[in-house]
Amino acid sequence: MDIPQIPVTERNFSPELHFSASRSSGPGGQHVNKVSSRVELRFDVMASGMLTPDEKELILSTLAKRINSSGELILVCQTERSQYENKEKVTERFYRLLAKALTLQKKRTPTRPTRASRVKRLESKRLHSEKKKRRSGTLREEQT
Repeated sequence: MDIPQIPVTERNFSPELHFSASRSSGPGGQHVNKVSSRVELRFDVMASGMLTPDEKELILSTLAKRINSSGELILVCQTERSQYENKEKVTERFYRLLAKALTLQKKRTPTRPTRASRVKRLESKRLHSEKKKRRSGTLREEQT
């Protein structure tokens, strides 16, 4: 199978995405009570044929908080007044989320502070200490 070479954003997940619409919460007057504009996207990670087993494991670990007990990734959008716009937004967010979950972060290489930065830090500590000492010295003289 040639799936791993294709970027996630270019794969067609639409047959595997399940949408449901319901009434949106929040303000909107009479319109909000009549129209089902809130869109919920459900994606079964383990049943997906577009992802390799390695990608499935990576998604399950990185998006664990967004995946329910039955292995479904659930995303909701209710920001727009139109069901169509909410569906477009939630689909776009789904692709962005998958792409972010599947990009491996570069390992940080630890570096040591330069000599100049160490000297600068010690100098600022010394100046701060002197400032504090000057303050405490004037207070003691005023009290006696």
